[in-house]
Amino acid sequence: MSSMNIPQSSLPRIVIIGGGFGGIALAKKLSKKEVQVVLLDKHNYHTFQPLLYQVSTGGLEPDSIAYPIRKVLQGYPHFYFRLAEVFQVITDNRKVETNIGSIAYDYLVVATGSKTNFFGNKNIEENGMAMKTVPQSLNLRSLILENFEQALLTDDLHERDALMNFVIVGGGPTGVELAGALAEIKKGILPKDYPDLDTRRAQINLVQGGDRILPAMSEIASSKAERFLEKLGVNVWKNVRVTDYDGKHVATDQDLVFESATLVWAAGVQAAGIKGLDAKELLCRGNRLKVNRYNQVEGFEEIFAIGDIAHMETEAFPNGHPMMAQPAIQQGEKLGENLIRLIENKPLKAFVYRDKGNMATVGRNKAVCDLPRFKFQGVFAWFVWMFVHLYFLIGFRNRVVVFINWVYNYIRFDREARLIIRPFKKQDKVSKEAETVT
Repeated sequence: MSSMNIPQSSLPRIVIIGGGFGGIALAKKLSKKEVQVVLLDKHNYHTFQPLLYQVSTGGLEPDSIAYPIRKVLQGYPHFYFRLAEVFQVITDNRKVETNIGSIAYDYLVVATGSKTNFFGNKNIEENGMAMKTVPQSLNLRSLILENFEQALLTDDLHERDALMNFVIVGGGPTGVELAGALAEIKKGILPKDYPDLDTRRAQINLVQGGDRILPAMSEIASSKAERFLEKLGVNVWKNVRVTDYDGKHVATDQDLVFESATLVWAAGVQAAGIKGLDAKELLCRGNRLKVNRYNQVEGFEEIFAIGDIAHMETEAFPNGHPMMAQPAIQQGEKLGENLIRLIENKPLKAFVYRDKGNMATVGRNKAVCDLPRFKFQGVFAWFVWMFVHLYFLIGFRNRVVVFINWVYNYIRFDREARLIIRPFKKQDKVSKEAETVT
């Protein structure tokens, strides 16, 4: 037995770090193969990150977008899951050290994904809100609702406006979808919940450093999404960079200052690296690990990286693949085949990304879709967006629950999960990134 209580086996042991889209796709691919698979993650659930913003805005409960990792991989022979935080990889001894002991590997797959990148700005990190994990989304939900409760109590008009002023930094899909959801809450829910508060004064500001929102999508999708947001009453600020935030004032590089009690940082991610695989020569922009066309980490035959943490340079993607779910899923599936080929001494097959397109929703009946052959916006795009997200959710129950929630929210123009279950206090100075308790 190893120190993690995992039986010794004559089968090759593949250790996967991370139960995100890539790690789960890989584990599923290896499920019926003659290998021992050990999956390590600091959470016992897989998070469907594209819908985190709906948890933050009370549209969904967290358990409908999170799914137990053990249940995903139930009934797989030679499969072991351990709830563990990985400290470092010792490549010389082929060992992974964690908070519950160490484990030896024959093959190691790093699928740790990404974390929020504050670009070294400590004030924003300390006072702003990130939205990469379920606990962070619940914190944001509590803060949004607490701010409205607080706005009811203050006589100071400046303070009341600041409590109802939201600044979202970053015009990618996360920022756009969150801005749209908050605008809908302002329009349809706040007047009913807070009849004694002038909720028309609530403001939603989307601040984008570049010259258009949704920069990874087509020009038409960007301009249409911007029009949708402006119709919803969102203020879209382009070519503006946020430089500082003290918890009350948002400073920018354009002499524009927002008074706001809530800043949501959706302006960038970086790979969630691991000690032992952090040598300068292994890393690229955004802390990503250099990998070859088979997802092997440069200089290692037995160590692989997939998803957000992997930087695979190809002609089509000179800066690596986009840090989204699809590349991670596809790399996980291809690596599953390649690991078996490696064990059987067969030649490996190069990974080729099939771009299935991009999409973003901008509130009720509004979305933009860029598919490889078609580009469309509006109601039809919104239905396509819903179908795709339901399809990729893990678990039949989650799909049913999310679908019923969406139908109910649509008919009633409501979001039922407006609950401050776990009050969030900024002054706690909790390390929001490292928090693991939901």
